[in-house]
Amino acid sequence: MSSLAIEGHCDPRFARVKDAFAENFAARNEYGAALAVTIDGRGVIDIWAGHTDKERTRPWTRDTIVNVFSTTKGMLAMCAHRLVDQGELDLDAPVVKYWPEFGQAGKERITVRQLLNHRAGLPAIHAPLPDDAIYDWNRMAAALAADEPWWTPGACHGYHAITIGWLAGEVIRRIAGKSVGAFFRDEIAGPLGIDCHIGLAASEDARCATMLASPPPPPGAVNLFKYSQEHPDSVTARAFNNPATPMKLGVVNGRAWRGAEIPAANGHTNARALSRLYGALARGGEVDGVRVLSPEAIQRASTEESFGHDEVLLITTRFSTGFMLTKPDDPFGPSPRAFGHPGAGGSLGFADPDAKIGFGYVMNKMGPYIIVDPRPRALLDALYAAL
Repeated sequence: MSSLAIEGHCDPRFARVKDAFAENFAARNEYGAALAVTIDGRGVIDIWAGHTDKERTRPWTRDTIVNVFSTTKGMLAMCAHRLVDQGELDLDAPVVKYWPEFGQAGKERITVRQLLNHRAGLPAIHAPLPDDAIYDWNRMAAALAADEPWWTPGACHGYHAITIGWLAGEVIRRIAGKSVGAFFRDEIAGPLGIDCHIGLAASEDARCATMLASPPPPPGAVNLFKYSQEHPDSVTARAFNNPATPMKLGVVNGRAWRGAEIPAANGHTNARALSRLYGALARGGEVDGVRVLSPEAIQRASTEESFGHDEVLLITTRFSTGFMLTKPDDPFGPSPRAFGHPGAGGSLGFADPDAKIGFGYVMNKMGPYIIVDPRPRALLDALYAAL
């Protein structure tokens, strides 16, 4: 794609990162994407290119936003940690302290921390639900409150792919008296001045890139979709298919999905916002006079709480309280303290407290990899090689 026009700003020091960004379009089937990096709060890269649609008729622009799927979980985690900083939330308190109805079916002792580190045993709902239930917050929260765990809470961990949004989100709502989307907007996104939304107004739809389908995983890689088809009653299948809404591109490109608050999966944002958000966390929780989280929260965010075989994703995963952590076999760069969250298809936002890096990458052509896609991997390799 020799005619690719890369717009935005890239510090000459990081020219090789811009080259890697271009290579993603030439060799890795990129359609539209954006990359932004801050170092110690200063933006050094903010670039974008490509198109927002499959037909390549609508250019990706500075103001394009896109669904980042599970990268949203980092925003959810920040809301919870902010409430801890404010003295409103105790991570080790039982969930029933804040959400009394949750204490059904043997869940009285599950802690808030276990909701966030994926050890609660509630990655899926047993009872079948219609697809449109995903838009009904009260119905999803009630279903989770009534359900029983899939395993003894705390005994192991498994990715709460969609349910963590309602589980942690309902605790946040009960404490704050407002939805997660409103809390995130008022407490974090607004003060930082970032274009980042959990629950998108219809007026913003024209700026959204269209998500495009992923190819199948390469030979030898874990194929969660195939596994779910072959084991429809498994916790993995139920986690992603009950309701099945997030697996349907026609749905996630529609108004109902964009407008709902599904804080595990439907955040809409751009790379610039992610890099500023994580850039604040990478330098102790503050940037430009705006305090997002305390240094103590940053320490919690980078401290391992779950590591090993994931009962849902069927691979090795590593989590702190709400954030995914870097792993030796799938790292977010070289720092052992890096934390953040990837999203289905390839998006990635993370903080590197050692290099004070805030990283944001978004795209609309989905890839089949579970954690770090080869496209942001190439960008990370070039970034750290340039430091």
